[in-house]
Amino acid sequence: MSHAYSFSTSHREIELKQERRREYFEASLMKMGLELEVIDEKLLFVKVHMPWDVLCTYAEVLHIKLPIQPNDLSCHPSPWRCLSFLTKPFYPSEELITKEAEFFTAAFEKDRLDYFYMKDKDTFFTPSMRSRMAYYILSRAPYEIRGNIKKFGITKLLGGGVYKAAYPLHDVKDDCPNERYLLYQEWANPKSFYKMQPLDLIRKYYGEKIGIYFAWLGFYTIMLTLAAAVGLGCFIYGYRTQDTSTWSKEVCNPEIGGQIVMCPQCDRECKFWRLNSTCEASKKLCIFDNFGTLVFAVFMSIWVTLFLEFWKRYQAELEYEWDTVEFLEQEEPPRPEYEAKCIYERKNPVTGVKEKVPYTACGRCFRVSLGIGTVVFWIFLILASIVAIIVYRLAVFFAFSAKLRTQDLRELEPLKEYVTPQMATSVTASLISFVVIMILNVLYERVAIWITDFELPRTKTDYENSLTLKMFLFQFVNYYSSCFYIAFVKGKAVGYPGDPVYLLGKYRNEECDPGGCLIELTTQLSIIMGGKAIWNNIQEVLWVKNLIFRYFTRVTSQKVIPRWEQDYELQPVSQLGLFYEYLEMVIQFGFVTLFVASFPLAPVLALVNNLFEIRVDAWKITTQFRRVVPEKAQHIGAWQPILGGIAILAVATNAMIIAFTSDMIPRLVYYWSFSVYPYGNYSNHTMEGYINSSLSIFSTSHFSNESMPIATYNITTCRYRDFRYPPGHPRQYEYNVYYWHVIAAKMAFIIVVEHIVYLTKFILSYVIPDVPYAVREQIKREKYLTQVILHETNLKLVTKRLKPINEETLKDTAMKMAMEELDPDF
Repeated sequence: MSHAYSFSTSHREIELKQERRREYFEASLMKMGLELEVIDEKLLFVKVHMPWDVLCTYAEVLHIKLPIQPNDLSCHPSPWRCLSFLTKPFYPSEELITKEAEFFTAAFEKDRLDYFYMKDKDTFFTPSMRSRMAYYILSRAPYEIRGNIKKFGITKLLGGGVYKAAYPLHDVKDDCPNERYLLYQEWANPKSFYKMQPLDLIRKYYGEKIGIYFAWLGFYTIMLTLAAAVGLGCFIYGYRTQDTSTWSKEVCNPEIGGQIVMCPQCDRECKFWRLNSTCEASKKLCIFDNFGTLVFAVFMSIWVTLFLEFWKRYQAELEYEWDTVEFLEQEEPPRPEYEAKCIYERKNPVTGVKEKVPYTACGRCFRVSLGIGTVVFWIFLILASIVAIIVYRLAVFFAFSAKLRTQDLRELEPLKEYVTPQMATSVTASLISFVVIMILNVLYERVAIWITDFELPRTKTDYENSLTLKMFLFQFVNYYSSCFYIAFVKGKAVGYPGDPVYLLGKYRNEECDPGGCLIELTTQLSIIMGGKAIWNNIQEVLWVKNLIFRYFTRVTSQKVIPRWEQDYELQPVSQLGLFYEYLEMVIQFGFVTLFVASFPLAPVLALVNNLFEIRVDAWKITTQFRRVVPEKAQHIGAWQPILGGIAILAVATNAMIIAFTSDMIPRLVYYWSFSVYPYGNYSNHTMEGYINSSLSIFSTSHFSNESMPIATYNITTCRYRDFRYPPGHPRQYEYNVYYWHVIAAKMAFIIVVEHIVYLTKFILSYVIPDVPYAVREQIKREKYLTQVILHETNLKLVTKRLKPINEETLKDTAMKMAMEELDPDF
């Protein structure tokens, strides 16, 4: 029993057209060899059975690999086997989930059935294989023919309301050792949250596509453990050393920071303020902007390389174990939606045979161009929203600067010691940005699916890859653009108080805090990551509340509910459900790697989220959702190059965050060059005097009429964040020598760090092979056995076709050959 689908008979006014379609469809299924069993209850259930001959036929069509011989290669014992007693509690129980024997496999062929390792015909094809073959037939059985147009596929019938559902059946949910029960006990049960995943059983029950996703998610989570430990150590180091930071002490010191009057950061309405009003912000900045952050950023650049390289090895092992090594694109059948619209003919460039296609070359060009244009339009729409948020930041900063700075110069503290105009602006803008992100996500998701449907990709893999590229490009710009703005744009082109730079000729560009924009980037990341997690949890809570409501409102009955009806009451699985899971994790991977230099706790948050994500997904897919149709998958698809691109970009972004967003390079330049002779007044290298050195002097008499503050309090000079000559200097307000030293140091830092990290990545990629040696040997052995079987089979077929040779003819031929050897003239 492979599939069950149902339709309602409670309303007899069902259109005759739908009844004809259903009858034609079921007749087509029986014509294709399936056996149907109709169960008439409140809902009509049609159970689909596949006879042995049909299974063999479609196993050959789908190139399903089946065992031919037990694996006779000796496995090398693990070097860590001596520690097995420590790791055993973290693995599924071997008493419940026994390790299956390993076999060499080959693509199934009916003519060579005797060469396959078969103990029992009933268990030769696994339930997941049967479901896959059944769905292949259901998706291609016709239900209506109009002229030359043939309509087929269960998907269209479900969309048209002819059937209400179609799904493979779960195992019985009882306390018996079936696969579903074992998955719940050792995988989905909350008590097993600390255990490794039974990937072989997941793959056997749900198929390779589900299995490879959970394998990748589990491997990613394990690798996050190391990153989280180092990030947490970096955070603890910054927290423990924040009170020992010399430059932070100078900011908070009433004799230093309290005596430094800072210039207004907006025109007219903003007031002068004292530097020590940012004392608490500077202490928080010390937690994230320290030497440990630099070490952690370099570590994460190497970590992401190790993650990708070791994942390739692990993926190669799974490809071999799960028989997907030679899963080629031509083995994947076309989508029913593609086949239904094939009305044009073209010559296949590979086979030279004419085949049907749904569009001409010009039609394909139009479809692709429309898709690209739509994606570009939405990306520009996101950029427009980012510009709007920037304008909001510039506009409200004036209001916060006027409200959060008191009137009296003696009390220039903010209303709350933790709230500065920059922080208030950053938090509110981040919240608005998050809301805009979520709204645009909902809108674009529908547009991306519609455009991909219009492009009409040939296979499901092509469809998912196309949708993946569109969604990720949009999500990348949507989620990360505000972070890129804060990291690399804000505070970089502000001019100086006498000649500020304006956006759109009206709004004065934002400035960073005296300590830099790093703390604002940290705030932005924490709000987006935290907000995204909270949003997902809200959706989970609403889903669980709906589940509880359905449980308490269901009608209780003493009647034993059959398995197909129990499965019908479960939640349907979205066709793109796994796509959204991948997208969520890859976006998280981007936050963990691209901006980790500003937020070392990102891996910790990701680790905690993933530990819950794995078990919640396992519980839902095992107990709350209908069984998904098993699908073949060799790897994680288009997500693999996307992860590689993020890893390459992460090196550049983290190096540039350290160089341009953090204040680390200016501090190092001061410590090694400008604190001592010939630029400084100290005999030894020190950070004392750094704050005074990093703030330039401006004469209030040089304010323009447009930017002159309303209240000047008889202040003659103020300070601002830059490296410029003071008023009265022959080159007043031009960049000084300190600025050029800092720029040179920043560029040198980026070049050196990028080259070191990229060289390390290249060496690691070269040293760590993508396919383990043992796996390569097993693949060669399997190919050899397959060739031997093919040779023996072909030899038998040739022998049968040859006519038997008479023994007398053989004797005459032998005598003639002997006489020729004795008498050459014969």
